[in-house]
Amino acid sequence: MKSSAVALLLSLPMAGVTAFAADNSFYEKAAQGGTAEVMAGKLAANKGTSAEVRDFGAMMVKDHGAANEKLANIAKAKGVALPTAAGKEHLDEMKSLQAQDGARFDSAYLAGQVKAHEETVELLKTEIASGQDAEAKAFAQEIMPTVQSHLRKLYQLTGQNDKAASLPN
Repeated sequence: MKSSAVALLLSLPMAGVTAFAADNSFYEKAAQGGTAEVMAGKLAANKGTSAEVRDFGAMMVKDHGAANEKLANIAKAKGVALPTAAGKEHLDEMKSLQAQDGARFDSAYLAGQVKAHEETVELLKTEIASGQDAEAKAFAQEIMPTVQSHLRKLYQLTGQNDKAASLPN
């Protein structure tokens, strides 16, 4: 009995470390993704062929820029160091996107944005459901409607109206 209690007590700090690591992973992924959204949004605002793509890109710069700032303030208050650049995968996608022109650019940008926003919704859902950091969870809950709104617009722009209708308003 005594050894079971000792084992339980020793495992509690590891559970906290695991939860902390998961929340730190959320901070890292959210920061890298947000940085990538702003970079791609700037590119789309300048290089997009259609007004819808240019407007959507400008909205990404504004909305994700504001979310990035909120996340940075939360992380700073907690002493969590955020990455200052997009991850390698994001940078590779940017390089590929920069090589596109005209309608191909618009199509590639929108497809990439659909994928990125679907992944972000899943990241936020996971943090909301199982995150241990109250501020990270609150941040995820706060920005979820905006990310879902972006995804709804993306589905509309790519002709996936059935998927757009399935998202909450």
